[in-house]
Amino acid sequence: MTDEIVFYTNPMSRGRVVRWMLEETGQPYRTELLDYATTMKAPGYLAINPMGKVPALRHGDAVVTETSAICAYLADAFPDAGLAPPPGDRNRGAYYRWLFFAAGPLEAAVTNKALGVAVPEGRERMVGYGTFDAVMAAVEGALGADGYLAGDRFTAADLYLGSQLGFGMMFGTIEKRPVFERYWARLAARPAAVRAREIDDAAMAPPAG
Repeated sequence: MTDEIVFYTNPMSRGRVVRWMLEETGQPYRTELLDYATTMKAPGYLAINPMGKVPALRHGDAVVTETSAICAYLADAFPDAGLAPPPGDRNRGAYYRWLFFAAGPLEAAVTNKALGVAVPEGRERMVGYGTFDAVMAAVEGALGADGYLAGDRFTAADLYLGSQLGFGMMFGTIEKRPVFERYWARLAARPAAVRAREIDDAAMAPPAG
């Protein structure tokens, strides 16, 4: 596909994850910066995402919302970037598993912890993640010793799950376990990750003068 990629975001949002993913693809894209109180709730953007949230992506006629879905879409739309194991690859299952584990159990567990929401004892079966400790143990076990989530190379699953670990450790909602810190340090040093941070940090800076 050669259609223009339009990226809707705010530099203080989950859009930072998608920015990194876009930089990893190496594809040109146009950024639309939105404000939480105004343009994000305007009719024009609500036609893109009725939730009035960012990030969102438009690629030709395709519109994709939700950070994990955008990462998965971009990995498949631009396979030459090598951000997903190809169909039929033995690591494809692990790729899907951990990408959506991060979007489901990990996201929910960390959000609930940040909000002070505790699952009542004996009611763990009612929530997809069970317990926060079980989620953290599962992630730590998946990372092992300086590896990746789906084989021996970096994929969109690492980008998405790793971003959640990085933000969680930064804001104190995820414990700084040595395995997590080593993993995140490797990912955050990737050239595309550095470029993405620089772009978003610059967008947050107050105008000169």
